[in-house]
Amino acid sequence: MSIFEPNEGTVVVIPSLSLPQDELRRITGARCYEERLLFLLMALRRPALRLVYLTSAPVDPAIVDYYLSFLDDPREARDRLEMIHLGGGPTGGGHPAGPLTEEILRDPGTVARIRRAVRDTEDAWMVPFVVSEAEERLSSLLGMPIYGPATALAHLGSKSGGRLVAEDAKVPLARGFADLRSLTEVEHAARVLGEGRLMIKLNNSYSGLGNAVVVKDDRPLTACHTSFSATDEDWTTFAEKIAERGAVIEEFVEGRPLYSPSALARITPGGAYDVVATHDQVLGGANGDVYQGCTFPARPEYRAAVGECAERIAAVLSGRGVVGVFGMDFFAVKTDGGYRTLLCEINLRIGGTTHPFGAALLTTGAVYDPGSGTLKCGEQSKYYVATDNCAADCLRGRTPGEVVEMVRAAGLGFDRDSLTGNVLHLLGAVPEYGKLGFTSIGDSAQEAADLHRRTLRALCPGS
Repeated sequence: MSIFEPNEGTVVVIPSLSLPQDELRRITGARCYEERLLFLLMALRRPALRLVYLTSAPVDPAIVDYYLSFLDDPREARDRLEMIHLGGGPTGGGHPAGPLTEEILRDPGTVARIRRAVRDTEDAWMVPFVVSEAEERLSSLLGMPIYGPATALAHLGSKSGGRLVAEDAKVPLARGFADLRSLTEVEHAARVLGEGRLMIKLNNSYSGLGNAVVVKDDRPLTACHTSFSATDEDWTTFAEKIAERGAVIEEFVEGRPLYSPSALARITPGGAYDVVATHDQVLGGANGDVYQGCTFPARPEYRAAVGECAERIAAVLSGRGVVGVFGMDFFAVKTDGGYRTLLCEINLRIGGTTHPFGAALLTTGAVYDPGSGTLKCGEQSKYYVATDNCAADCLRGRTPGEVVEMVRAAGLGFDRDSLTGNVLHLLGAVPEYGKLGFTSIGDSAQEAADLHRRTLRALCPGS
């Protein structure tokens, strides 16, 4: 079973951001992140596949048409697609009243529409962005299996659980302490680690927004210089979240150069596992730990080491019963003997590198080659650079269709002959926020990077 290339049956996509809502409110156009899985519409090239896609609000028809335009017969594929939305527009400054799945559970009409959409299919399955209790309730209500880890295993994807999994997998970690449940426990652990820069991470957070960097001296933590990744965080609110979610504290990983690679893996319901991609993350924010985009593949100097560590972690998680697509973030630190790879965290959910990889895979028809760590079209390797954060005032007020045409007119769209060019996403955020994302695919790392820069200049003048 693969979300990237399902062969048959009905895939019900639930891109609900069932995550800490206080962190999502800090992300511009967060509701539109429900559109990041729209690359799955391109999987409709398989004639025995049907797709049902749920969203909080209607998706602009031009966006749907855009993804179907990558297929040989868009009209026929459209007959096997059903887009279902709750009917309500965004609230609270562009954010839904609650996570999509919770809103679906409150709406019997939407549940009935899903049932009707899959009524003639025996092999329907649900693909959620993340599995929470809400997704499990919906799965039970619909009598439909989930391609994702059970909530009983969610602790394995927490910051504390990730450290335990890494220890079992014999994957190196930064020195630190896990499963801390109060500011007092964090304080005691900080004293053991000693003075210097320390990283505190909430067990469950999104896109690095649950992190804090403390320059520890002989004073209590709350008196030390602290940089919170979330701009409106302080020690009062952070301590409450530590008590609620738990946390880890680690030595701050430093080194020049220091890189932040990641790996994407999948585990089938039968327990088979494999690593499908490595990336270098593009990070930003106050502490340089908030995800902005990625490049594929990870640098050759440590690509194989990242893949090996990821495979060991996947083996442990498979043995624990985990199913689905998930990501792992690492540090790559230069040493005299080469690069040392340390696990940063495990994310048991679809992540920021999933949609660029899926878009590149489905547009090029490439196959991941574990030996080289690249996507291969015959003998030709494919590379890409992706961003979630192309934003410009000049884009605000434009329609998704206008932006698609702008990219095509500039010669920056996807070329089906060369299998290079851009695949756009987050187009629904353009009218209100002037924001979108795109994946720039090339036949070399340099070609992908050059295309990405030209596209940024075209869409965001002055960037």
